[in-house]
Amino acid sequence: MDKIDVKIPDGPLALKWTKYKASSKLVNPANKKKLEIIVVGTGLSGASAASSLAELGYNVKSFCYQDSPRRAHSVAAQGGINATKNYQNDGDSVFRLFSDMIKGGDFRAREANVYRVAEESNRVIDQLTALGVPFAREYGGTLDTRSFGGVQVSRTFYSRGQTGQQCLIGAYSALIRQIKKGNVKIFPRREMLELVLIDGKARGIITRNLITGEIERHAAHAVVLATGGYGTIYFLSTLAVNSNASAAWKAHRRGAYFANPSFMQIHPTCIPQLNDFQAKLTLMSESLRNDGRLWVSKTKGDKRHPNEITDEERDYYLERKYPSYGNLVARDLASRATKERCDAGYGVGDTGLAVYLDFRDAIKKQGKEVIADKYGNLFHMYKTITGIDPYVEPMQIYPAGHYTMGGLWVDYELQTTIPGLFSVGEANFSDHGSNRLGASSLMQAACDGYFILPVTISNYMSDQIKVPKFPTNTPEFDEAENTVKEWLNKLMSVKGKQNAASFHKRLGKIMWDYCGMIRNEEGLKKALTLVKQLKEEFWRDLNIPGTIYELNQELEKAGRVADYFDLATLLITDALNRKESCGAHFREEYQTEDGEPLRNDEEFTYVAAWEYAGENKPHILHKEKLKFETVEMKVRSYK
Repeated sequence: MDKIDVKIPDGPLALKWTKYKASSKLVNPANKKKLEIIVVGTGLSGASAASSLAELGYNVKSFCYQDSPRRAHSVAAQGGINATKNYQNDGDSVFRLFSDMIKGGDFRAREANVYRVAEESNRVIDQLTALGVPFAREYGGTLDTRSFGGVQVSRTFYSRGQTGQQCLIGAYSALIRQIKKGNVKIFPRREMLELVLIDGKARGIITRNLITGEIERHAAHAVVLATGGYGTIYFLSTLAVNSNASAAWKAHRRGAYFANPSFMQIHPTCIPQLNDFQAKLTLMSESLRNDGRLWVSKTKGDKRHPNEITDEERDYYLERKYPSYGNLVARDLASRATKERCDAGYGVGDTGLAVYLDFRDAIKKQGKEVIADKYGNLFHMYKTITGIDPYVEPMQIYPAGHYTMGGLWVDYELQTTIPGLFSVGEANFSDHGSNRLGASSLMQAACDGYFILPVTISNYMSDQIKVPKFPTNTPEFDEAENTVKEWLNKLMSVKGKQNAASFHKRLGKIMWDYCGMIRNEEGLKKALTLVKQLKEEFWRDLNIPGTIYELNQELEKAGRVADYFDLATLLITDALNRKESCGAHFREEYQTEDGEPLRNDEEFTYVAAWEYAGENKPHILHKEKLKFETVEMKVRSYK
């Protein structure tokens, strides 16, 4: 029997969420105190979910692999968070945000989920403002907004270039309040290594204490995964180096479907790779494209200083290709346009894999002080890393792996195909289709954690009231812990000569070259072979010093890389299966005459939900058909 049951309420799109909230089951305050929920991850979605569930009265256990929840990767989001307040009176609305997201995702997202997150966006801004997030304000005191890629309104609220950090601090303060009240128990420096199922339901997790190496058991009535995305599969990405997919992958192996794994976002504006010794890349916020202009010389291989190249000699290629949106075109289009210019020989810098992001005109018009107020911390970061002052000469930027639209499949209630296992934020697939619009990541994370999951999880928890708290000395916990110990011993027993990072770096190069911005059948098939060969070498020649029962970061890395080999195989398989181009998934065989993505709506208007079938067995594909009843499916155009 197919497990895909989306659970979308019937009725008009604009009333579905209202109808759901009015008809869902509730748990009274006294009964909530009897129930326990595990939340894995303390980024914006995890911290907001844990604090909100605790505020409602549930007993929450919160887990993170960092030493503090404040170090979660949400801290790195820069540009802003979307909402439809329409303070600018520029025509914004819930429906416009919804339609922008559907169009931006190239019609590969679920209408009901996208409309709901647009509907809740305004409440998120009110919530974060109440928590003390210092959003930028206009002269009269009203919250200020700016524009982001793929839209023609100003709906992005921001705190200079550190919006994620400020939002996370706000969520963290609410979480710490609940910890102090005793409603949340925090478990830092823990990594989830297995999901525990009892009678087919998620009832706990197995973790490893990253300081002592101790294997621990934790039980609850439900489990929430807020563990972020898998962009570090490319090795070099804008993500924190420890970001990984292992928690989601363990759940997948236990029965949670994995949806649209090949939908990977490449961010168009990042500091280019400077050398072969880097472990990550640095994001330069999309907000910079409000005032910065992307260009290359019209002459191939032009090595002159950028300030010596006149306007007549410059190709402002995004303004040329997409006059309606200009430099604020959707991310996937901007990234591919930059790659096309560089591949054609017009790239700049020592490697030729960069283009200019220039603020000369904006500084002339608005003044250096105004630009510094908007982007000062980003300019400082860029100068610190590169030695170049963006106030004086253009930035050099190039696309990099950034975000994953794919993730664990969830229904309208954010529940996976495993009863009792929920997934929020970037860890699920639900809201962005094949391409995420800028500033929608923080919006989805906060909406899921603050306003959606606390409502939908009660529908499940209402049936758990009579279920007593679970002991951890059951056969199911024994089996899960033994699985973890066997896995760790398997990693430690290889006794080869290469460390995990060397394999990760090579895997990332394969994925970037053959399953990155541009893909084709020949390259994807080659990637499958290369990943298989590298995985075999990994299990022959991996070296991990030390032991399991101590601080051992090499063991942590090895486990994550081992999971990435399996995820990479699924990601490539999904990309091969989807014989079309849509959003960030661009197959060279499927493009229009002018090089834009060519969708195949007749065959691929569905969510690809993959079921794990066993070690070294091909995954089983399940299709969730997408229906567009409110917006018209048409060719996406930003020209």
